[in-house]
Amino acid sequence: MLSPYQEQLRRRFLSAPVTAAPAPWRPVGNGLIPVGGLLGIGFAVAPGSGRELVMVVSTAGHGLFDALTGDKIARDRDPDPETSTPDEAPDLSCPGFGPLAGIRVPIAGLFGGGLHTTTAGGWQLEVVAPEWPHDRVLLSSDGGMPHNGPHGERWWHVFDANYSELRAAGFSPSGRTLAVATSSDLTLWTRAPLSAGPTGTTHTDGRTDGARAATRSPDADTPCS
Repeated sequence: MLSPYQEQLRRRFLSAPVTAAPAPWRPVGNGLIPVGGLLGIGFAVAPGSGRELVMVVSTAGHGLFDALTGDKIARDRDPDPETSTPDEAPDLSCPGFGPLAGIRVPIAGLFGGGLHTTTAGGWQLEVVAPEWPHDRVLLSSDGGMPHNGPHGERWWHVFDANYSELRAAGFSPSGRTLAVATSSDLTLWTRAPLSAGPTGTTHTDGRTDGARAATRSPDADTPCS
């Protein structure tokens, strides 16, 4: 049985519709990357180029995506079975490939682990389930729970995993990328400038970039191919 406070929170979250993430956040690419059988994701920086990449681990292999553009950088359809999933490693990591060859990438998802839930500058991410088992992802700049202010001013319901199982949600270590991964797809937002290159580039926090809500689809059969 919920306490009056918990019931108040539940009603507050249930009444908040999915909305676009606020500026300076904007969707990456088309807002959603189908990845059937997604197990987990992790972030890493490519040596040399300094680009922030997202590594996706799925039942169909491994994929690498550019965190700024959403472009697929590399694909490994047949990873070593001994290291293809992070549960085989004490630190829940998988070996990188392509531009991340020789680097182990921590993976958050079905087997455990987690992504950053806060950034420098005060952004925070929370996962709530007022309608369990469907998880909702909240982005905020008000210090987190209990979000007493109006929805859409300092806290935003940016993703509703009502069609697939949530695998991971959080920020990249740089704080420039926000990722939500479900069992069927990956959704990315960025606050990096459109011309951003290496991770060391200073991002702009001005409220000038537009944003829109990510589109959703039923469970996708498409692997990260």
